[in-house]
Amino acid sequence: METTEAFVGLTCVDCGETFDPESATHRCPDCDGILDPDYDYDRIDLSREDLADRPFESMWRYEELLPFPKRAAVSMDEGATQLVECPSLADELGVGRVLFKDEGRNPTGTFKDRGQTAAITAAVQHGATDVALNSAGNAGQAAAAYAARAGLDSHVFLPSRAGFTNKAMVNVHGGDLTVVEGRIGDAGAAYADAMAEHDDWYSVKTFVTPYRHEGKKTMLYEVVEQNDWDVPDAVVYPTGGGVGLVGMHKAAKELRDLGLTDDLPSMYAAQSSGCAPVVEAFEEGKDVHEVWEVPDTICGGIEIPDPGASPLILDALRESDGGAVATSDEDILDSAVAVAQHEGLEMGATCAAAASGAWELARRGEFGEDDTVVLLNTGAGNKDDDVLRSHLMSKGV
Repeated sequence: METTEAFVGLTCVDCGETFDPESATHRCPDCDGILDPDYDYDRIDLSREDLADRPFESMWRYEELLPFPKRAAVSMDEGATQLVECPSLADELGVGRVLFKDEGRNPTGTFKDRGQTAAITAAVQHGATDVALNSAGNAGQAAAAYAARAGLDSHVFLPSRAGFTNKAMVNVHGGDLTVVEGRIGDAGAAYADAMAEHDDWYSVKTFVTPYRHEGKKTMLYEVVEQNDWDVPDAVVYPTGGGVGLVGMHKAAKELRDLGLTDDLPSMYAAQSSGCAPVVEAFEEGKDVHEVWEVPDTICGGIEIPDPGASPLILDALRESDGGAVATSDEDILDSAVAVAQHEGLEMGATCAAAASGAWELARRGEFGEDDTVVLLNTGAGNKDDDVLRSHLMSKGV
């Protein structure tokens, strides 16, 4: 494998053992725990000035803090997305600043590209010919795109409720699409059955591959650098599986420990009240969630009733002095419309849980009047244009 100098292996978050990334490709060989890329940070010599001299054109500008060098990456220049000032939203929330991290400007329109560029790069490094995953939609589309870029075959299992754009673009990218009646758990069961029959398929499923959360941590690097190295007070993230939240919290600790920043942003998980296992676990002081028995939300991207990495999510919320918030689907869709009408920015319906959650957190007095609050827009609004338009029509607009 072609790896970066500081990348020393994959460490299991459960048993603590570290493994060679050439032989350990997915879950922990000893206990089946989640593997996390580990680094010898003493080998990393990276300054603010070094980064200032590099073009701001992709997430791979932070290659010293990633497992693979830029030259080895299966990349379409993902990342380097805009951080947009939102003065109207800041006034409405009663805070100093609101910054909108617009991940809808990635190649396939979502932050999933950051995870898949790293995961597909690992697949290539391991000699894979086929990659597979189940997904609520966007990750499947991204996987098909990056697999096509790498010349790999992709096998994507989506629930029937996934958006038309996701289904169509998996096909357009040449992916082998299986649409499964039901929800993401049903697609997961079909994926597991197929994986059992095809031992040569390489999984790029969230927290099965160790690399998707690693790619997504670059969002936090960018936010801090784009904000002139001033760490925001809060980051509000629409949370399903929590991959990006876990990754960003790791990134914040890395920047602090490398001496590039002094503080950690408070991380907030925003969910729909129709499927809020992380919020429930946080509020009840638990270390792991209980499965949400009857998920019921139109926000399919965060309708994850059994987030396998909830201990990591909950640790991140508590270590960062953050929190968790759930709001109704109607509030979430209203927030997407409000962002579009007040700031002109297009926010995906699922992603708007971050905006709705921020309004609720502000109502609770969670933010200070001088705080800088970052909203993670994890996907483009046109992914959900039918949902948003239908919501307006239901109100007679």
